[in-house]
This record gives sequence, structure tokens and C-alpha cells, in this order.
Amino acid sequence: MINTMILGDYTDILVKTNPKPIYSKSEKNRLLAEIDALMSINEEDLTEEQANILELLTILVEDYERKNCRLITKANPREILKELMENHGLKQKDLLDVFGSKGIASEVINGKRSISKNQAKALGKRFHISPALFL
Repeated sequence: MINTMILGDYTDILVKTNPKPIYSKSEKNRLLAEIDALMSINEEDLTEEQANILELLTILVEDYERKNCRLITKANPREILKELMENHGLKQKDLLDVFGSKGIASEVINGKRSISKNQAKALGKRFHISPALFL
């Protein structure tokens, strides 16, 4: 597969992504979109430059979240999910791919249903954290 998502040398990629310290949710969301674009490329098709930018953007987002997210690992899975949804600007409808329906998403988010192992895995992958936080 020819890599057409992000073309150019390292300088072109830097200009496009404009990596810098994050001070707002909107800037974090912009960099998350860049991360998603890079992650949609098959790993074996990523250029070295793209892989380096992906790592850099991930470090910037992780640093912002570490400083700004109130995620507490002692919180229950529902609280963790709600906090992540808030921090990522997500609504219940944005997690239908994880839960399968509005009803199940609502029940989980409102504490009427536990998160299944498969849902925990999907949430872990989506938020790039350990699925164990949701169990």
C-alpha cells in the first residue's frame, strides 16, 4: 500500500502537525486527530519520520493529560469512563461502536450495567489505557 495520508519529508510533517506544548482541550483534540490519522496507517507503511512524529504527538498529549486530567486510578470504572469522555469531548453516541446501542451505553454510563471484558478491551484501545481500569 502506498502511504498517501501524510506525504512529505520530516519538515513537511512538522509544518502540518505543528507540534508544541498543549495548553487547551482544542489543541489536544487537534493533535489527537493527527495521531488518529497516523495510527490509521498500517504500521509497516509508516515512514520513520511519521513514526517519530507519532511518538512526539503522543508524548505531548500524554503530558497534557497527566497535568490536566483528574483521572484517579482508585475511581470506579464508570467514573473513569465519564472522566475520559469529558476530557475527550465525547458523548454517549460517540461510543456506540464500543457498546453496540444507545441503551447499553446509557446503562453503563449511568451505572445500571457493568462494563464487559470486550467493552473494557475496546475502551482501553480507544483511550490508549489499560482495559483493567474499566473492570
